Amino acid sequence: MSPDGPRGGARFATTQWSIVVAAAQGDDTAGRDALAALCKRYWYPLYAFARRRGAGEHAAQDLVQGFFALVLEKDYIAAVDRDRGRFRSFLMAAFTNYTSNEREKAGAQKRGGDQTVLSLNMSKGEEWYALEPADYQTPERIFERRWALTVLDKVLAELRAEFVASGKSRFFAALLPYVVGGSPLPSYREAGETLRMTEGAVKVAVHRMRRRYRDLLRAAVADTVSDAAQVDDELQHLINAL
Repeated sequence: MSPDGPRGGARFATTQWSIVVAAAQGDDTAGRDALAALCKRYWYPLYAFARRRGAGEHAAQDLVQGFFALVLEKDYIAAVDRDRGRFRSFLMAAFTNYTSNEREKAGAQKRGGDQTVLSLNMSKGEEWYALEPADYQTPERIFERRWALTVLDKVLAELRAEFVASGKSRFFAALLPYVVGGSPLPSYREAGETLRMTEGAVKVAVHRMRRRYRDLLRAAVADTVSDAAQVDDELQHLINAL
């Protein structure tokens, strides 16, 4: 990938949310698969939102599952303005409307039986929710923060996978603190002694790892907007949410 990451037209043309928005006008299997993948990745922010609004564990699971089933069955995406299409905003607005109208009750009856439109593993939902701060966060703020953290988790998983695939797991573990921050950080000299590298080589390696992290982050954000011009604004929103 080029240093500019998803800014390039060829890269952006294949982002998931762009595929989803384009598929809204027709029967596009790739678009539906991309939408299903996004739903599976970002279910927890909605689960936390529902729990913070007062839904119980199982009710929140039913809400999220029912909502995604409805999204995949109905022509929800056709209503998204391509010039302003952000998957985060779409999810928040559509899910809020869904829960406010208590459509989960009718949806639960319609879904019935063993038919499952989208299989979600939400077994960790309550465990994660138990770690959420119980004081100042509104349902909206907890959604935004969890959305941002989900994006960052995806990026770190991709970065780790790249290093593991090249046989550099130990290298990744040693340099990761310089990318994600933390305190106290070891000196470059100390890292060099651990990795048997010079201090200068460690500095170069950290610079490259940070650049790759930024590229992956931009790509992850681009997957959730319908216009490349929105990437910088969405990145800033992610930072603010954290």
